[in-house]
Amino acid sequence: MSAYRKPLPAVDDLNRPFWEGVRRRELRLLRCEGCGGYRFRSFRLCPKCGGDKATWVETSGKGTIWSYGIFHKAYFEGFKDEVPYNVVLVELAEGPRLYTNLVGARNDQIRIGMPVEAVFEDVTPEVTLVKFKPAG
Repeated sequence: MSAYRKPLPAVDDLNRPFWEGVRRRELRLLRCEGCGGYRFRSFRLCPKCGGDKATWVETSGKGTIWSYGIFHKAYFEGFKDEVPYNVVLVELAEGPRLYTNLVGARNDQIRIGMPVEAVFEDVTPEVTLVKFKPAG
């Protein structure tokens, strides 16, 4: 059993290419073959053009903080030693947004619009998570 005590992603056939990319230190999204728009696998159809054909592609791994919150309570036992911890909503350069954590900065340094870049954390032998750090 792993010593990692935080929730882990549920990997399935639809999101496996994303998590396999993260293991290779790549941030991958679906790119619409019709209009070139990006999306996560949770959308079967492109939100821009309605197209249903898409390919998994590596993205820049860059973005900006769109929103954030500081948690002062551990809702999962594995977070109790990190309180207060941040959860940030990063808007990727390619458009989609994802929830993650900001590393490499204190919580009081987080700002809306802050440029960030992806970093990868191996949390178990099978799972790597994508987080972000201040760009630069």
